[in-house]
Amino acid sequence: MDNHKTPVFDPTRTAALAALRDFLPKSGRDYTAKRNYDRGDLGHPHVSKLSPYIRHRMITEEEVLQAVLDRYALSTAEKFVQEVYWRTYWKGWLEMRPAVWSDYRAGLNQALNRVKAEGGLRQKWEAACKGETGLTSFDNWAQELAASGYMHNHARMWFASIWIFTLKLPWELGADFFMRHLLDGDPASNTLGWRWVAGLQTKGKTYLARSSNITKFTEGRFGGTHGLATDAPALDGPPHPTRQDPPAEVDWAPHPETGLLITEEDLSPAWLLPPGLTPKGVAGLLATEGRSPLAVSPLVTDFAKSALRDTRDRYGDTFGPHGPLTDDITAIAAWARDTGLAQVVTPYAPVGPTATKLNTLENLLRDDGIDLIRPIRDFDLNAWPYATAGFFKFKEKIPTLVGQIKGLRAA
Repeated sequence: MDNHKTPVFDPTRTAALAALRDFLPKSGRDYTAKRNYDRGDLGHPHVSKLSPYIRHRMITEEEVLQAVLDRYALSTAEKFVQEVYWRTYWKGWLEMRPAVWSDYRAGLNQALNRVKAEGGLRQKWEAACKGETGLTSFDNWAQELAASGYMHNHARMWFASIWIFTLKLPWELGADFFMRHLLDGDPASNTLGWRWVAGLQTKGKTYLARSSNITKFTEGRFGGTHGLATDAPALDGPPHPTRQDPPAEVDWAPHPETGLLITEEDLSPAWLLPPGLTPKGVAGLLATEGRSPLAVSPLVTDFAKSALRDTRDRYGDTFGPHGPLTDDITAIAAWARDTGLAQVVTPYAPVGPTATKLNTLENLLRDDGIDLIRPIRDFDLNAWPYATAGFFKFKEKIPTLVGQIKGLRAA
């Protein structure tokens, strides 16, 4: 395996802010020029490595954009700003087409059944997951991901292309491999990114990993990658489901019998509470194990749990007495009932395992006469409605969206 320098991600807001400070000087033209170079052997010096923190909103998109655009004009930092909004775009797209997530999970279950029944497929899948295919670059990326929970964005594209078109493995198994191991894995970015490579997202448009491109943007550290597919025919799939309206703003009233529920989807929850409202208590709900029907990497589960604990502890008693931090929704329902709550407020969770758990929790709480309130951040409310088509149409709205963030200039 390539002698890569494994990045370390401390699951604290302090570490997130330090990473942002370290990256800021490189967020302008340096990022634009070097972002596509995968130098894992040097610890990925050309990219921010902020994605695990932004994915869990340990730092928010607004904070990152504020910091970058306080230093550079939008025209200078355009590429990095677009990268921040890519994740927002994917989430908005999936919010309006949630059936795509359900279809992915159904396809994954079918693929896993094939793995059980077909010995040849199982061997190929296991070799790919272990990084034992004989394709040096691919094997390095697989092993780097398993060891660190991170993979460079360009390498993710190459990896997915090789998985689908060279190894000819079901794309859902590859997306699941990422979801089991990526610290920043989220349903929208991961599922739709794999669909894009496969030609399912932008119908007929695929991504082909080429040896010359890998050599160029890894600066030859793998000594050439041979044996790759030379063609990438789009996979067959159903048309996109009918687009539905994005989620709307929630109108809710503060109540003295309010509890706060924190999830791994938004670990900067103070924005939820109006001035003067102190919750009767705070609890934490984890859904990390729902990212895959298989075992999720301990790196991922430990990161999410430690990050949630860091959030709860960072605020001390600001949110009231500490309740359970658990993956058990019945324990959350019991906490709400025993604390005498009239309502539980939690940041809106986009399509995925957390949202699924919250849907079930909502029914449990309703049985006890308790409301579950899920307000949506203005950042999402402003951006998601523009995710109606491709990203290139969406990015035309970025100057407008930037201008809607308090304190930021649009150019």
